[in-house]
Amino acid sequence: MTFETVYADAPAPDGPALFPTMSTMRAMRRLKPDPVPDETIDQLVQAAVWGPSGGNMQCYEYVVVTDRAMMAELAPLWKRCVDAYLATTGKHAPKGMDGAAYGRMVAAIEHQRDHFADTPALIIPCYKFPEPQFDEEGLGVYAESLGPAGLEHMAGTQTRFQALAEGSCVYPGVQNILLAARALGLAANLTIWHLMLEQEWKKALGIPSDTHTFAAIPVGWPQGNFGPVRRRPVADVIHRDRW
Repeated sequence: MTFETVYADAPAPDGPALFPTMSTMRAMRRLKPDPVPDETIDQLVQAAVWGPSGGNMQCYEYVVVTDRAMMAELAPLWKRCVDAYLATTGKHAPKGMDGAAYGRMVAAIEHQRDHFADTPALIIPCYKFPEPQFDEEGLGVYAESLGPAGLEHMAGTQTRFQALAEGSCVYPGVQNILLAARALGLAANLTIWHLMLEQEWKKALGIPSDTHTFAAIPVGWPQGNFGPVRRRPVADVIHRDRW
């Protein structure tokens, strides 16, 4: 079995609508230049807002770009990020993925790169994590609960913990954007390449320096057709009760 294994157990047409939506929600990078109505983009962001947020803090913001001049300004930044990715991490197919299939994916990435200025809409989820509030009593319980080994571990993993805490507040909403786009017949794909030049992206878009960005999601009407996703079988990835 490889990444090219087609989702074989598709739900019956009369089953829950969400499951056929998820099983055909491929990354769609070839977009028509036709505009997406503002009210449709608002539906996508509404779906994001409905997503669960870690701690229910809901400190997310969404930058939505549809202006042609702004998209043209962002296009060179997108190209630099994609070129950097394709020259390094993206130079070789992931283990288990057929080379021809990976070649098709790279071709789609290059097409999106070369036509980025024509992207109808770009959604950038942002988050500024609130300053934590601690008191002496709470810190005492924290130390007692974790113990010396736990405290030492947290001291070395605080950056990762913070990133995951923010991500838990943002990515459920991002997934809702992708699901809503698929349900509305829109093409979309999740990328984080912009993080390689995040400061330049934030400057171009006027995003505050203390606010983090978590994705750049191109959205538009698809040139191709939706189809079944190709993923590893569930039996290959599940560990019951323990690893």
